[in-house]
Amino acid sequence: MEATPKPSSLRWKILRQALLRKSDEQSQTGIKRISRKTAQGFNLIPCQLVDTVPSSFSSRLESSKDACFCYTLPTDGSPKLYLTQRVDNCAELRDFEACNQYNIDNTGLVCQWPSEGVLAYFCMSHAELFRSKRIIELGSGYGLAGIVIAAATEALQVTISDGNPQVVDYIQHNINVNSGAFGATRVMAMTLHWNQEEISNISNSFDVIVASDCIFFKEFHKSLARIIKILLKDAGPSEAIFFSPKRGDSLDKFLVEAKENGLRVSITELYDVEIWRRHEGFMNGDDSWPSYEKDHCYPLLIRITR
Repeated sequence: MEATPKPSSLRWKILRQALLRKSDEQSQTGIKRISRKTAQGFNLIPCQLVDTVPSSFSSRLESSKDACFCYTLPTDGSPKLYLTQRVDNCAELRDFEACNQYNIDNTGLVCQWPSEGVLAYFCMSHAELFRSKRIIELGSGYGLAGIVIAAATEALQVTISDGNPQVVDYIQHNINVNSGAFGATRVMAMTLHWNQEEISNISNSFDVIVASDCIFFKEFHKSLARIIKILLKDAGPSEAIFFSPKRGDSLDKFLVEAKENGLRVSITELYDVEIWRRHEGFMNGDDSWPSYEKDHCYPLLIRITR
């Protein structure tokens, strides 16, 4: 009987498959078992791949690496939002060279992660938290949550940031394409490393920080806690709203780091009836997310204040 491949071996197969753009049929079952990535996620904001896109997308979509997705916000009168992102299982060696050069991870280019959709849905459903406020999204990937906030909450200003310059190029493109949906809200992209020494131009500037799935890598915990404290306004109410699964002891270790930086933290498990209903469906055998596990997949609501 053939031995079951170890998780580390399967993860290397995922990387190999992305780099070579080939499919090893024999290993697909194991890869699906170990990968937490899903095309559907919680499916809170209807999304579809589109062939006919606004003309402003044409230059980027000439690349076979890119695809355009149309998001339809489930609220009356909301515009459709178009986001360009990498196609699934498409990576280049220069992506990993950028990781080494800038001391960042490459997850923002991989896909639209499920916690980002949860964050976007929560922000849209709680527009009053963002109305007339200055907002920054950290580690935003393709910028879904930040763009939803800009389009649906009447925020004063939304800054969508990531530490990977390649990702920020996508963010800026997505901002440009959706600019007609933002009304009076000012929206900008920013390359922001959490360990940057000089950010005095934006220190103590934001009413709300948002982020999703930014706590997984423990080596970034100290820098993340530091940047939260620096960016939040020190006059008047301000807070960071994070969504992240527990992921073993990763969340617990980040909370320790946050408290050591003088930040106050609260965690809520049941924060939205609809999201909880879908979570229970996955736990009870909904096979649209076969690798679903609460610890690794269900985002907890983490609220952080100074």
